[in-house]
Amino acid sequence: MRIRSRTFSAALAALALAGISACQPAPAPPQQGGGVTSDQQGGAGAPDGPPVVAVKIDNAAEGRPPVGLEAADVVYLEPVEGGLSRILALFATHKPTTIGPVRSARETDAEILPQYGRPTLAYSGAAPEVLPTIDAAPLTDASDARVPDAYSRDDSRPVPHNLFVDSTKLPPGQPWSGASRPLVGDAPAGGAPTERYEVHYTAATAGFFFNHDNRRWMISMDGEPYAAVNSGRLGVSTVIVQKVRTHDSVVRDAAGNTSPVAETIGSGQAIVLRDGKSYTGTWNRPSPEAPTTYADQAGAPLPVAAGQVWVVLEPN
Repeated sequence: MRIRSRTFSAALAALALAGISACQPAPAPPQQGGGVTSDQQGGAGAPDGPPVVAVKIDNAAEGRPPVGLEAADVVYLEPVEGGLSRILALFATHKPTTIGPVRSARETDAEILPQYGRPTLAYSGAAPEVLPTIDAAPLTDASDARVPDAYSRDDSRPVPHNLFVDSTKLPPGQPWSGASRPLVGDAPAGGAPTERYEVHYTAATAGFFFNHDNRRWMISMDGEPYAAVNSGRLGVSTVIVQKVRTHDSVVRDAAGNTSPVAETIGSGQAIVLRDGKSYTGTWNRPSPEAPTTYADQAGAPLPVAAGQVWVVLEPN
């Protein structure tokens, strides 16, 4: 199976058109993030959102640029074996037809997702030891083995970094629980002026540089600008650095590297980047179905800005 419009060719075409469209006004970015305001948050006042589709996306250099990532509401950056990182992207407000490259699932995904209701998880395989955990999790399994017609390969990219999913062919999940939708609000008082912030894994680095013109945190991966095929360089309104404990799973890769599991149930330190400042606080999630909440050092809620939210899981 092949994608009708090859993604790598599309990227080259987009670069060529950039000069033609430079003097034309850019279209307004889609409203996204899936958030609710403070007067809606909590209890019956928080309306449910659209069903969530979660896609496990490649973040190796060979898998870049991604396709469709700019439309995600929430993006998790997870530590994986070999000191690298991988992405779990949640789509609800907008679901692009083509998303990827799609890669394998991890135990961390099965721990993150129950707070989003019963989402659909699109992924390509998993270690045999991980499959029972995915089967037991409250989610709709939409792997390439379960829904093969939803997946196709782009022959202009190398295997295994060339598998893409058609989100219109995936089974729907349940509505996004209002209680777990991000709390959107004005920036709190205080905060430390911050121009850039980096998270270092053993063999990978994620960087965020605040652009004062567009009020976005521009993303870099391994020191290079991070761009998506359809949007160019990615910039987001809020980055949450969630410091987590990790433990080794029983899974090892071909090189013998152990696959870490990021523990997202519990509590810990957090740093929220928004509006050119960093806010130190805490995160808390008491149970699998409970939403993750963020608070400042005084215990007051730390809201996010409207737009895409990145949650970077940084091992303690």
